[in-house]
Amino acid sequence: MKPEKIRLFIKPYCGWCHEAMNWLDERGLAYEKLDVTANAAARKEMAALSSQTLAPVIEVDGEILADFGTDELEEWWKEHGFTK
Repeated sequence: MKPEKIRLFIKPYCGWCHEAMNWLDERGLAYEKLDVTANAAARKEMAALSSQTLAPVIEVDGEILADFGTDELEEWWKEHGFTK
């Protein structure tokens, strides 16, 4: 199934965050990018969703993956049946 809503919580200086953005961009997936260093509300929401302050955190249609690299993202994406 194609995801309806993708949100990516990032820190701008985070290499894993840039890799996650590139992964999504390469697949033509639209997503909302939330900079948790500039947006206190986004930082609090990320911590509430993931129980941590590490980035990146992705929310896809209510499913959460926290503190990941693109290998984990690829596997998680497939496990949840999301299509590109």
